[in-house]
Amino acid sequence: MQIAPSILSADFGRLAAEVEEVIEAGCDWIHVDVMDGDFVPNITMGPQVVEALRKRFDCTLDVHLMVQRPEKVIPAFADAGANVITVHKEATPHVHRALEMIRARGIKAGLALNPATELDGLQYVDDIIDLLLIMTVNPGFGGQSFITATLEKIRSARERLIRSNRGDVPIEVDGGVNLQTICAAKLAGARIFVAGSAVFGESDRAAAIAALKQAVCEDRR
Repeated sequence: MQIAPSILSADFGRLAAEVEEVIEAGCDWIHVDVMDGDFVPNITMGPQVVEALRKRFDCTLDVHLMVQRPEKVIPAFADAGANVITVHKEATPHVHRALEMIRARGIKAGLALNPATELDGLQYVDDIIDLLLIMTVNPGFGGQSFITATLEKIRSARERLIRSNRGDVPIEVDGGVNLQTICAAKLAGARIFVAGSAVFGESDRAAAIAALKQAVCEDRR
């Protein structure tokens, strides 16, 4: 079980201090939401932010590309120091090629699916993904409410991965993760939890991360 605070919810005026605080507070990964203003309405950050974080911190940088044609920017984020790069199935007709590009750089490759995107076709790339990201909100904005219907999708995805002998592939969830939703997501099969405002929106980040981890562990079914 891993908690991955999303810096989309951090104070960008003091980003390095914010990241240092949550790392010291016990987070597992740092989640970097990259938006291009095309695939999603907002524009966020580029590879320069990843490069700056890599120079300062020895942690897992989980880069989530919410961009059209991610093949165009994968090399830049790989060179910047990303440990994980996730692309959206909806963002390119050549998702297999994009995943192969990531893996060729020695980086973990993730596949992301929007809430309304079916699991169809997963069997054609499940042998080359290192994680599956299920969006539990519609991408593009922080602070949204968890879409409960995605829990069944998480369960179905977990079952498919197990049937394909890829039960080792973790499911990551992104959107609306908080103390009220994290346990349900875990029971459905998620293992990596992206939390934005549930961490950065709290004054005591150590207490926030500890509470999320405790909520995950309370029900071990």
